[in-house]
Order: sequence, then structure tokens, then C-alpha cells
Amino acid sequence: MLTERTIAAAKPAERELRLFDGGGLYLAIRPTGGKSWKWKYRWQGREKKLTIGPYPLLSLKDARRARDGARTELLAGRDPGTTLQLAKRRAKDGETFKEVAMSWHKAKAPTLSPRYSGQVLARLEANVFPRIGKMPIGQITPVDVLETIRIIERRGAKTMAHEVRGHMSEVFVWAIASGLAETDPAGIIRKALAPASKSNFPAILAIDDLKELIKAIDAVSHALKATRLASRFLALTAVRPGVVRLAERGEFEELDGATPLWRIPAAKMKLSKALKADSRRDFLVPLSTQAVATVQAAMTASRHKAWLFPGLIGRAPISDSTLSQLYLDAGYRGRHVPHGWRASFSTIMNEWAAQHGREDDTDIIDRMLAHVKGDVEAAYNRAAYLPRRRELAQAWADMLMEGISPPGSLIT
Repeated sequence: MLTERTIAAAKPAERELRLFDGGGLYLAIRPTGGKSWKWKYRWQGREKKLTIGPYPLLSLKDARRARDGARTELLAGRDPGTTLQLAKRRAKDGETFKEVAMSWHKAKAPTLSPRYSGQVLARLEANVFPRIGKMPIGQITPVDVLETIRIIERRGAKTMAHEVRGHMSEVFVWAIASGLAETDPAGIIRKALAPASKSNFPAILAIDDLKELIKAIDAVSHALKATRLASRFLALTAVRPGVVRLAERGEFEELDGATPLWRIPAAKMKLSKALKADSRRDFLVPLSTQAVATVQAAMTASRHKAWLFPGLIGRAPISDSTLSQLYLDAGYRGRHVPHGWRASFSTIMNEWAAQHGREDDTDIIDRMLAHVKGDVEAAYNRAAYLPRRRELAQAWADMLMEGISPPGSLIT
């Protein structure tokens, strides 16, 4: 198997040099120094060769994906070389990015889980097709791709921006292997993207996978009721774990009313020391019906006068390590941590907003995460957009808790 280091170190010889990778793929190095990827295969008993594209324009990873795409053609009973020639004729008519992406997705789908396959297509439909879907794929430039990705970044969904770019790159590589494009502009702009979300907090970013996580946590029977309820409340509110642990009964308002609310004192928020003393900085969290049910279950499970989620002894709340250990016991080491719920909420809800044509919700989602900073935070009304924040909290809870047992099941 080749590596990028091996390829970079290879020098031209008097005759064409071939560096084989596997599965018939090899890098041909001409005496002039030019390098190109080729694939050797057999069709109807005869050995044939297919030129995939130049290196380094096509990386080793790109070439392997193109080889796999050509293999798919072969397994389907079609000569990849003939398919390439037909594709080149179609390219002259300007096949669009969306048309090529749909063909790529149709071929790719059998190798993916139905859930992930649907997620990939939904991301392209929401973020890419509206902007460049109708453009001939061979005419799309790195600037076109970067501008498309920047829109996702501006919503704060940096991790998703990297994932969408990856999907686009696979489409372009598929197009190159099919003779519909000559370059991968999505690959070219990879290093121009803003860094993805910090990896200190592993987070699951698919709603169905999050449901499985919740079920796994509910099943950790040796854990305290308060710990499992705190985890569920954390998932529903996406507030920082330390704030959830320290939640007190007296901070909740109108639990039986139409507008239930969690009023978090400024002293508990991530603010400067001077601002922590300002009650005008109290953070308001509108509660979904599922969050209210979780609070009420916690109040029923423990009669502690102050803490909503008391620890084993009862004189103090559950510890940070207790909450983290719960996720390890559930089998999610390295996959999701308590703080990861914030990234899960941000990514999924920003994607949801884009799919529903509500890009204006991006700022509101940031407010729900207490991401408003500096002078802007000083000026804004703490109750700003509260009705819409309540609607978004309910939409999130409805998606997340569909098919999940009610919190009362954790205390019986």
C-alpha cells in the first residue's frame, strides 16, 4: 500500500515508473516527472487500463475512491472505460452538480446505513443544491465551493461545514472518474475552512444516534436516579454541565403553567467576575414539556430542599466526574461526553433551521447556548426572542425524545 510520503519521495526514472497501491491502482511516474493515477482491470478476458487523473491534483485518497467507483461499474457489468467515454460526451452538455451528486449518492447508498445515507442527501439538499446544484459540474470553481461552505460556517456549524465539504469532494472525485470534471475544487479549499469544533468534547451529531445514547444511559441501572435525570435534562437544555449539576429547586418558575422557565443566576454563568454579581445577567431557559417532566421527576425522586440533582450523600449535588462516568459506563468513551450535548444541539438545530428555511434562527440558537458576547450581550434584553426560543426548545425535545421512555420510568 502506498503512502503520501512514499509518493512524494519517488523520483522519475529513464522509463515510466509504476508504484502499485492495491486493487489494480497504481501511480505512473513519467521520465519528465509527471505523475498520474491509473487503474488496471480485466474486461471480457482482456487487460485494460483506465487513466483516473493527475497527481497531486488527485490525492491518494481521491484515487482510491475513484478506483472504487470504477470497480462498482465493473461489478454492475459495465466497462468502466466505455462509461468514461460516454461521460465525457455528457460533460460537453454540462451535467449539473445536482445530477452528478444524485448519481454518486445512488451508487454510494448501498454502502451506508439508511439513516446516514439519508443524512448525507439531506445535507446536500439543504446546503449545496440551492447554491450550485444547477451549475455544470465541470465549471464549478474553488471559489464557488468556498462561498457555499462559508454560509454553513456563518451559522456556527463549523463541524458540519467540514462534513459537507467532504461530501462535495467525493462527488467531484466521482465526476473526475466519470469524465465529467477535471478537478476537485472541494479538495482544493479544504485548508481554507475554519477549524472544526474543538475535539476536547466528543459529540454525536445525528439525532437517531443520540436517541440510542439516551437509551444506553437510561439502562445504566447502578447509576443514581439523580445522575440519569441530570443527563436527560442536560440533553434537553444543552446548558453547560456544571450549571445543570448545580441546578436548584428555587430556580424554576411556572412548571405547571404555560411558560415554564429556568432562571439561572448570573453567578453560575460563564461571565466575568464583575458581571456575575449583576442579576440582570441571569440566564433564562424556556423549558420544553419534556424538560418540565424531567424536573418534576427529579423533584419527586429526591426531597432535598436545595439541589435538584443531589449526590449520594445528599448534602451536595452530583459531581462532574459522576456525570462523566455515566457516559463511560454506557459504553460511549471517546464518542460523547456531557459537554458534547451543546455541539449536538448547535449542529442539528442549525441544520434543521436551514432545511426549514429559517436561517434567521441561527442567532437565536446562539442565544440559547449563551454565546452572545461583549457589548452585544450587555445591550440585549435577557428575554429577547423568548417565544421563539421556546418553540426551538420544543422542536429539539420532540426530535430527541421521540420513542424514548418518559423520565418517570427512571424513578420507579
